[in-house]
Amino acid sequence: MNSCTKQSSICEMDKSLWEWVRGDNTSIIAEWGLICGDKFKAGLPASMFFIGSFLGSAFLGRLADSWLGRKRTLTLACLLAATTGFLTALAPNFWIYALLRFANGFSRSGIGTCCLVLSTESVGRKWRGQVGQYGFFFFTAGFLALPAMAYVTQSSWRETYVLISALPLVYCIGILPLISDSPRWLAIRGRTEEAMGVLSDMAKLNGNRIPDHIVIARDLQSQESSTTKSLWSARWARWRMILVMTVGVGIGLAYYGIQLNVENLNFDLYFTVAFNALMEIPAVFGGSLLLACVDRRILVASSSVLAGISCIICTLFHQSGAGVSVYRSWAQLIAESIGFMAVSLAFDVMYIYSVELFPTNVRNVAVSMLRQALMSGAALAPLLVILGRINASLSFLVFGLVGIVSGVLTLCLPETRNHPLYETLEQQEQLDDSVLPGPEVAAEHLPELELKPNSFVIGEMEV
Repeated sequence: MNSCTKQSSICEMDKSLWEWVRGDNTSIIAEWGLICGDKFKAGLPASMFFIGSFLGSAFLGRLADSWLGRKRTLTLACLLAATTGFLTALAPNFWIYALLRFANGFSRSGIGTCCLVLSTESVGRKWRGQVGQYGFFFFTAGFLALPAMAYVTQSSWRETYVLISALPLVYCIGILPLISDSPRWLAIRGRTEEAMGVLSDMAKLNGNRIPDHIVIARDLQSQESSTTKSLWSARWARWRMILVMTVGVGIGLAYYGIQLNVENLNFDLYFTVAFNALMEIPAVFGGSLLLACVDRRILVASSSVLAGISCIICTLFHQSGAGVSVYRSWAQLIAESIGFMAVSLAFDVMYIYSVELFPTNVRNVAVSMLRQALMSGAALAPLLVILGRINASLSFLVFGLVGIVSGVLTLCLPETRNHPLYETLEQQEQLDDSVLPGPEVAAEHLPELELKPNSFVIGEMEV
């Protein structure tokens, strides 16, 4: 707005007496006048996006574990994300815009989870953590690209959405045709010949060859069990999932809240967003190294607690009114950046942790439910950020306390580093020492998923 209108009385002035400095097309706030009495509506589209992600995770996660599979679900999610993103740029009013943000969140929710599960199911335990973490390198690259894309298209928010919507389409057309579906998922669905073909192709890429007489053996009874048992049918899986989701809500609230709350710092918004994006780099690199030598639950717990403490430190450097100290502002930014780096590490590792906590026949659903929990926290974050416009210390304090509690709760989960990935709930109950056997699962349903004559589980072998 013009400098002459930077007074609290602007809400009482006639709209013809003032204008936006860069025009009405720079943001939805400017185009649809989301100020004064309507300022709280500005956070609704972001919340709708996260609610869409919450519901989409359940739907697409179920598809990926059932008949559609990892790769085809990923393809569907990319196409829907590109379509809804482009339609968002054409939104005629605020409410259609909010609805399309919901649809885009629904569509995009299946992309990250399917990529993570598909990549980690295709390697052995030695590389599982690192391969899962490598995906977040590209997430960070996208995060770093956002301020640049927003800056280039700052004259029109609609152009920003057109540019962003093209990326899932490029991925769908240029990369997905080169990827095979998960051999683990193919095997538990009884498609053993296809699974064997995928493994043979992997062996060729590594300069090896699987002998012709080796085939995947599968017990028909366990195959039927693996396709009908739900995540909630086993008592240990229910409680584990509830705890994972509880931790996920806290980490999601802190992760999205801290990065959105940069608008309440005394710095240029483009600079703070880019600075936070840079903090993703040490989080990803550090996570890749630490996953090889540090227990998963210790890594998530310590990172969450560090993020919480950093947010509480931010409240000590809060400033308001005239006479803002540059040193205190930088101190607050550094504390906030450390907190964001720590919660980014917890966010990334929590995904990999959840992959290892559950078996193949419910793994995508479990990871999707973690995403639901993360998005539940994310849906609350914009509301707390708006509260931070009134009192920035209060929002940072909430994020800090939530981070500490989430870290403590993580210690209640079992450790999974260097443990094998199991194929069914029954198999995990029989072979995983961290699972207490329950009456829901019969011992005779233990599945046999192996390559004969050499006995080893798919994904834990070197091909």
